[in-house]
Amino acid sequence: QVQLVESGGGLVHAGGSLILSCQAFGRAPSMNTMGWLRRAPGKERDFVSAISWGGTTSYADSMTGRFTISRNNAENTVYLQMNTLKPEDTAVYYCAAGVRGWGYRMQPTEYPYWGQGTQVTVSS
Repeated sequence: QVQLVESGGGLVHAGGSLILSCQAFGRAPSMNTMGWLRRAPGKERDFVSAISWGGTTSYADSMTGRFTISRNNAENTVYLQMNTLKPEDTAVYYCAAGVRGWGYRMQPTEYPYWGQGTQVTVSS
């Protein structure tokens, strides 16, 4: 059984910053890659960022340079530092895990384990 627990969302003005945290409880064979995805109002879940067990990172184009993903393997925790936030970043952000390989990291449907989501609202 795998449980992912997110924290750190909230309301911020445009240009501000937030940091999201996700702690994983339990372990499955394919937990090496951890990802952050988001669902904006009226849209499908989209890839935000992912990190491998060894620290290789990946970002969606619109987040590159603004968001930073990191992880603490000893504490089974992954973080998402979000800077220069924009109103279009408003969404529910989800931590996810369990993809069968790094090549599947950008596909929301490939993640079998999801957190409950945390709301991020960016006001203009």
